Amino acid sequence: MSTSKLQSKETVSIREIKPEIRVLGVDDGVFAPHSKQMVDVVGVVFRGGYWLDGFMHAQVRVDGVDATEKLTQMITNSPHHRQLRVIMLNGVTLAGFNVIDIAELHQKTGLPVIAVTRDKPDFREIRKALQHLPQTEERWTAMKKAGKIITVLTRGDEGPIYAHAVGVSAEAAKRIIQNTATRSNIPEPLRVAHIIASGLKQRQGSASTLTIRRVRKALKDPRLTKRNRLQKM
Repeated sequence: MSTSKLQSKETVSIREIKPEIRVLGVDDGVFAPHSKQMVDVVGVVFRGGYWLDGFMHAQVRVDGVDATEKLTQMITNSPHHRQLRVIMLNGVTLAGFNVIDIAELHQKTGLPVIAVTRDKPDFREIRKALQHLPQTEERWTAMKKAGKIITVLTRGDEGPIYAHAVGVSAEAAKRIIQNTATRSNIPEPLRVAHIIASGLKQRQGSASTLTIRRVRKALKDPRLTKRNRLQKM
């Protein structure tokens, strides 16, 4: 994607934050720490925080270094890519310490990236943990590229959540997070991605494949309205 196209897409996503903005929420499934196994990663396409419109799937290795590449492929190869306006991640790592370079992901997909966490990251502890893994400096550099932490209040009766944002201003990122946090203080695209990813049975490949097929079939079912798809699944 050329620089001019990237800049154009950034401008549109920053200017037009509509209630039904198309957000891709991405989260990983259950895994055994330090196992080096492949872990399911699910992406769900939401219109705002209410309507589920699509589904993507990939796998990354526990504590590996393939997260950025695998997410880029998953997103750019999806038929939903052109409709998306922002990528939303559950933190900047998948499957343990498989670090996502959100600046690179933004550049390669042409989409702003917002990484959301419930707890404020402790970078001192993260740096210590990375010392036990290969390619320590590369992982740490990717994490630093995520930039400053943004504090966001999504619901008045709950505490703040935290985020990093690339390709979108801090204020626009806050608005997107707040607009999509419709059922909890976590944005709905991330909540649903987590539910689906956690339901995939990594140890039983056929069961995992069957679940993925059921999700895709449900999304294509013309009898389902956008409002009741989640209830059906």
